[in-house]
Amino acid sequence: MATDYGNSTIGSQWFAVWTRSRQEKTSAAMLEALGIPHFLPLKSEVRQWSDRKQTVTVPLFRGYMFVRINSVRDRRLEVLKTPGIAGFVGNQTGPLPVPDQQIADIRTILETRVECTVFPLLNEGDWVRVVRGPLAGVEGKLVRTNSSTRLSISIEMIHKSLLVSVSRHDVELIENRAA
Repeated sequence: MATDYGNSTIGSQWFAVWTRSRQEKTSAAMLEALGIPHFLPLKSEVRQWSDRKQTVTVPLFRGYMFVRINSVRDRRLEVLKTPGIAGFVGNQTGPLPVPDQQIADIRTILETRVECTVFPLLNEGDWVRVVRGPLAGVEGKLVRTNSSTRLSISIEMIHKSLLVSVSRHDVELIENRAA
């Protein structure tokens, strides 16, 4: 579900909004009715039930969608009052715009139907936990060396670290980890 107003609205920018759990499609329909340009990236998945398989359309980014509003003609309150929308993504100064190129890139990927997977943004230095494979449960700091991703397990008492190669797909970010 997407209303494609592209770059036609002069002075407007894309903003990410949080949605309530499983309310992305409902919110998109309400924004459509209000005439607010929006983009809800969707993908098809095959779901298995006990008696059948079915292809369903689900949001690419669960809990998020994008709206295009004009920073001068502020429609933020109208967006926030839309059922299912919890708030804008930003910082203490307010909502932060999403670059047009990133929205265009998402559209291109979805239109070409290439296989894609969403996983958390991981940065060098993040504390992560291995979730698959023989190292499942091991925690450490994410380190990049050349083109490979490694996990650093520190033994602080002896001031030494172990480095082990891991796939970025096999680790998850540990939230609120005390350094």
